Amino acid sequence: MRLKKIIFLLIILSCCNDKNESLCLINCGENESSNITISLDIYKKIYGTSSEIYIENGYVYINTTGVPDHKSPYFENTIWENEKYEEYDNSNPYVENFRLNPNRISELDIRFKIPNSPSKSNINQPTSMGPIGVSLNGVPFYNQYAGGGSPLTNEINSFDQYNGHPAPIGPGQENGSNGRYHYHMEPFWLSTNYGSDALMGFLLDGYPVYGPKENGKDLRSSDLDEYHGHIHETKDFPNGIYHYHITNDDPYINGSGYYGIPGTVTN
Repeated sequence: MRLKKIIFLLIILSCCNDKNESLCLINCGENESSNITISLDIYKKIYGTSSEIYIENGYVYINTTGVPDHKSPYFENTIWENEKYEEYDNSNPYVENFRLNPNRISELDIRFKIPNSPSKSNINQPTSMGPIGVSLNGVPFYNQYAGGGSPLTNEINSFDQYNGHPAPIGPGQENGSNGRYHYHMEPFWLSTNYGSDALMGFLLDGYPVYGPKENGKDLRSSDLDEYHGHIHETKDFPNGIYHYHITNDDPYINGSGYYGIPGTVTN
């Protein structure tokens, strides 16, 4: 028994290094339980839903309208203008020269079907354009690319003070009346109200997304694996789970595809 403990400690020590101790669990193999199941209580932290969240046949079903619960300049000329319109206030640190894009926030019917017992995929799938996950307020997460798969460099200048903007519902629909609001980066409304280390939502593969801070440290992409996450315990998962982190550097939310096997989204 003593020999086994020594061998285990040697394996752990061989994986950790001064440069990045947070990657220890990743580099040492898959220490996450392969049969983890996420409770309904945790999913109910997603408050921006259009119907009751429920679990059935291994999937959690989360339906949202995609309308943010915070103000935005993109509520201009919408039915929510009097209540939620707020002009851009120059507070977004990523925006150099704000430009309001022609789309406006619309009420949609976005239906997420996400694995309730997420597991690592043997063949990791790339994320697609459009929703790749859901945040706590029901706004979709998008990947690190602008339309056409180009970098976000120019598109960032259309992000509002809460770091989101609407995309056209479909090709040729850039008509100023329809748009799917979403986040490519840190959702400032959530991180400000719940903390930069808090649960921000889930990606389609079922794994949770956390904010940019962990144990008092602002994380960078170099602190994470190729999928933009790592494995260890969190406040919501004390026994450990693979989870993504949002960072302020590219790729922001997700890296080279999903860590797990993705579910589906219709909208």
